[in-house]
Amino acid sequence: MKLFCLTLAIATVASGSAAFADGDVVAGAAVFKKCAACHTATERENRVGPSLVGIVGRPVATFPDYNYSTAMKAFGAGGKVWDEALLRKYLPGPQFLVKGTRMTFPGLKSDRDLDNLIAYLRNPVAAQ
Repeated sequence: MKLFCLTLAIATVASGSAAFADGDVVAGAAVFKKCAACHTATERENRVGPSLVGIVGRPVATFPDYNYSTAMKAFGAGGKVWDEALLRKYLPGPQFLVKGTRMTFPGLKSDRDLDNLIAYLRNPVAAQ
């Protein structure tokens, strides 16, 4: 019985983590067009917003030579990392999660768009 419960627990955890990995990179590139006026995901250059190269797994407000808002610096001060879960909280309404952010993007409301965009941000070269 203990072995069954352990197996069930492991299967539950494994299936939950896989739920985040279902995006389509090419579709994500299309979603990223909404972001491209201010960001790049393929070049290490800042624009109106910081470069998003390597954003998944990167500590918040740390891309070199970008002047982050006071609000974004404060948000990242506790060591937050842009992982998939945090991106899913932020991208539907940046101003709601980080009060005072300079990012004026209204947000992504579709879970499918979030899946696809995050897949693209993980590996933008795969969309080419």
